[in-house]
Amino acid sequence: MNELLDDRYIEYRKKIREFSERVIKPLAIVQDEKEEFPVELAQQMGKKGLFGIILPKKYGGQGLDYLSYIIAVEEIARVDSSPAATVAAHNSLGITPIYTYGTEEQRMNYLPGLCTGNKLWAFGLTEKNAGSDAKGVETIAKLADSQWLINGSKMFITNSSSSIASGITLQAITDEKNGKKELSTILVDQSTSGYHTSPIKGKLMWRAVDNGELRFENCVVPESNLLGNRGDGMKIMLSTLDGGRLSIAAIGLGLAQGAFEMAVDYSKKRKQFGKSLSEFQAISFKLAEMAVKIELARNTLYHACRLKDAGLPFAKQAAISKLYCSEIAREVADESLQVHGAYGLLRENHIERFYRDQRLLQIGEGTSEILKMVISRHIL
Repeated sequence: MNELLDDRYIEYRKKIREFSERVIKPLAIVQDEKEEFPVELAQQMGKKGLFGIILPKKYGGQGLDYLSYIIAVEEIARVDSSPAATVAAHNSLGITPIYTYGTEEQRMNYLPGLCTGNKLWAFGLTEKNAGSDAKGVETIAKLADSQWLINGSKMFITNSSSSIASGITLQAITDEKNGKKELSTILVDQSTSGYHTSPIKGKLMWRAVDNGELRFENCVVPESNLLGNRGDGMKIMLSTLDGGRLSIAAIGLGLAQGAFEMAVDYSKKRKQFGKSLSEFQAISFKLAEMAVKIELARNTLYHACRLKDAGLPFAKQAAISKLYCSEIAREVADESLQVHGAYGLLRENHIERFYRDQRLLQIGEGTSEILKMVISRHIL
């Protein structure tokens, strides 16, 4: 695919790959074992310009297009999905809604600090009884005396509980009439009284990602913290997820690429029956099938990015990309581990982590089942 990309994309890929190999990869196994969120690495990624990639420079961003952003996420995930998820969640879910729907005052107040790597912002949709059912939220925000009084909780929220987590865009019920909820989005700073966070530990995957549970107990924020128009919560959340799905697809693509490269390398080095594994047709065919899937996934994802960058409808292609890339991440990681045999089951080998990390991709930001529903609605 690089052959058809402009030089700027090729050079940007090289830049992010060099940083990922030099800075991120050596830390990956250790951070996974410790299950710690690497604040220092997040700050380094901020200095590298990986937060605010698509924002205009007036807000502290890099002023790049969406394809550049997706290439960056892909290259980070090629060595480790955890920092890729941090970058993806912050850019797609944290920063983008504020830039797209915020007032100029909100943009200037929040965005410059969120491009540095010293502050992270979260996206608050999921609750214990709301996930695939985006309308199932139970968090309530009542308006009185020009202030929102917020009570409720959020679950499985990325970038929400570390020392540099600074707040959240949450969806809440702001009114209800005849059994119909009015859903709106509100910006809530973590310094707000009654804002409580706790990290989620014991995860199978993304063990170095800051995932948390949040509680809001009589949190009071100004009426001006409303993001977008009152009652537009679902529109804002779902449109944000369309872009976010491209970044999850990029994690899947990058993970698959990394797993494939590990399988190729190991198959050349490992000897059995007097020759390398790669000389056996059973193994070479596995590698060929992986290559085909990755090629198709990259073409599909980049096509969706080009539609978005051109200002064309891309929701269907985003759903297709996320569905396909997450599924091929599973298939390629599984086959790569099979090529590694028993050695692939040891935590000292990166493929073991890749095998675990891919499992979230068929669940987060739209399960594979929900995405099939989304796609079917577009075509029927």
